[in-house]
Amino acid sequence: MPARISRQNVYRLNPRLPEHLTALETVAPDSAVTPAIIHLVKLRVSQINQCCFCQHMHAQEARDDGEYQARLDVLPAWREAPCFSERERTALGWAEALTLISQHHVDDAIYQSALAAFGEQDLIALTSVVLAINSWNRIAVSMQFVLNI
Repeated sequence: MPARISRQNVYRLNPRLPEHLTALETVAPDSAVTPAIIHLVKLRVSQINQCCFCQHMHAQEARDDGEYQARLDVLPAWREAPCFSERERTALGWAEALTLISQHHVDDAIYQSALAAFGEQDLIALTSVVLAINSWNRIAVSMQFVLNI
C-alpha cells in the first residue's frame, strides 16, 4: 500500500493550512475559554475522532501546562468524574455535540447551557477551537500522521 502524504509535505503543499487553523483556535487571553479548557477539548475531540497523533500531542501539551494525569485518565468519562468543573463539563458537552453533529443535532439545552457558561463571544471562541481540532484530526487521520514515540 502506498504511503500517504507526509505531515511535512501536507504543510509544504499548503503552507497556509497550519497558519489558518492555528489562528482559528487562538482565543483572547482574557477569555473564559481557558488554556485548561482548550487542552481538555482538544484531547476529548481527538479521542472521539480516534486520532492517535493528536491524542498523544495534546495530552503531552496539557501535562506540560500543568494538567494532572489523573484528569486526563478519566476524560472519556467526564460526565461521571467529579474532577471537572461545571464550565469544563459544559465545554466538553459542547465539543462533543459539535464533533458528533452528523449523528445528533445540537439540542437547545446544550446550546443554552454553553451560552450561559461562556456568553456569545466566548461560545464562538470555543466553537472555533472545536472546529480547528476537528479539522486537524481529519487531516492527521486521513494522511495517517505517524507518532514519534
